[in-house]
Amino acid sequence: MYHCTGRQNIKLSVAGDQVIFQTISKSEGVVTALLERDNQLSRSYKLIASNIDQLWLVVAVEPHYQFELIDRYLVVAENAGLPINIVVNKIELSRDLERIKYNFSMYESAGYQVVYLSVKDQINIEQFKTLLDDKTHIFLGQSGVGKSSLINELIPNLNLRVNEISTKSKLGKHTTTNTTLYHIPSGGDLIDSPGIREFQLDDLSNKEILSGFREFKPFIGACKFRNCAHINEPNCAIKEAVELGKIHHKRYENYLQLIST
Repeated sequence: MYHCTGRQNIKLSVAGDQVIFQTISKSEGVVTALLERDNQLSRSYKLIASNIDQLWLVVAVEPHYQFELIDRYLVVAENAGLPINIVVNKIELSRDLERIKYNFSMYESAGYQVVYLSVKDQINIEQFKTLLDDKTHIFLGQSGVGKSSLINELIPNLNLRVNEISTKSKLGKHTTTNTTLYHIPSGGDLIDSPGIREFQLDDLSNKEILSGFREFKPFIGACKFRNCAHINEPNCAIKEAVELGKIHHKRYENYLQLIST
């Protein structure tokens, strides 16, 4: 492993970037070129990571998941062209796991894979490891959902610091402060990003937010009016799909909320 610095004419690199470097000692080097990125993930105009093969949105039974926030993540990922699936962590805290699975079935119906885990009770951990192949994965999610504990389980001897949930706010305290790339012993790489309590969509238009709901796509363009906003217009194909159960009503409600903020 080499500790490298970049030349002044090289733009700032992020986790996931592939570079060409020149060695200057047994442990040091200088980055001479930054290879072209296949994709990238940004937050509030700040680049987080690049060259991502699979994004995992980690939520937890506690702090309680919010579907609107989940859909914010999904919309951003869809517009960035990043494959994304969902991890529901800390299921040992659930009193009604079947109810949680029912709630998340709307995402499975939309084509997302949902994985249910418990690091504490070792539930589905080994199965999850098989999904992390020789590719670059990134974990995103709010503070306190157990990303650090999960990474410690996937990468032995890493010993990332784990914090407790705030008893007052029921929100996690920030453990990760930098976006970091780790090598998984069984193969592949894993990027951990700081917890995000607010994931803004300021740089996305209403049209882009609409396209971020993947199950809406078969009905886009089928409305009576070309400029249909899918709110109160008559003969709206998307609203009709909601009424027929082809689009989950909660996803449609979240779409309305996102375009109004």
